[in-house]
Amino acid sequence: MFARSLGELERRVVGCRLCPRLVAHREHAAAHPRPAFAGQDYWARPVPGFGDPGAGVYLLGLATSAHGGNRTGRAFTGNATADWLVAAMHRAGLANQPTSEHRDDGLRLHGAWMASAVRCAPPHDRPTSDERRACARYLDAELELLTGVRVIVCLGALAWNAAAAWAGLRPRPPFGHGREQSVSSGRLLLGCYHPSPQNTRTGLLTEPMLDDVLRRATALAALPAS
Repeated sequence: MFARSLGELERRVVGCRLCPRLVAHREHAAAHPRPAFAGQDYWARPVPGFGDPGAGVYLLGLATSAHGGNRTGRAFTGNATADWLVAAMHRAGLANQPTSEHRDDGLRLHGAWMASAVRCAPPHDRPTSDERRACARYLDAELELLTGVRVIVCLGALAWNAAAAWAGLRPRPPFGHGREQSVSSGRLLLGCYHPSPQNTRTGLLTEPMLDDVLRRATALAALPAS
C-alpha cells in the first residue's frame, strides 16, 4: 500500500518534488503574486485533498490553481472557481458554509472530499501527460483509502479522463455534462462542466446545472438530502 492513512498520504503529497517543471512554476507563482495577493505567504507546495474521510462523493478537478490552491494550500480555495463550487456544495448540504477563502476559514465538508488529479499548479493550467501520470499515484492512493466513495464528480473533460484512467476504462468513454459511467469497482463517474469563470460567465455552466449534478451525486451516494 502506498500510504496507510490519509495523514501519511497528505505528507507524501506535500513533500513531492517529482516534476521539475511544476516545482519551478508553483514557486515562481509564489514569488510573483497577483497584486491582490501581494505580501501573502504562498503555500507553494503540492495541495492535498480535503474533506470528510467518510465521504461518499469525491469531487475531482484537473489541477491546482497557481493563485488559488497554490496560494492557500487547500483544494478549491481562494479563487472564483472555489466561490462557485463551494456555494453549490453548501446548497447541496455537502459543506457547512458557502465560501472557501483560506485554510483557517472554518470550512468543513459533509459526505464529500475534493481534490485535483494534478496536485501542483501547471503552466497555463495544462499539465503534461508525464506529469499527469506521475501524480496519478496520489489519486489511486486517495481513492483506496476513501472506502466510502461511491460517486466521483469529474469537473471537466480532463478530470473525467484522469478518472477514466484511474478506473482502467478502455476505450475511454466520452465526457459529457451529466454523463454517468459505472466502473468495475462499483463506483460511478459523473461528468460536470468545470465551474471556471470561462464556463460560468458564458453560461455554459449555470447554478441550476451545477446544483442538479450535486443533487444527483448525493442521491447516488445515498447521502441525506439538503
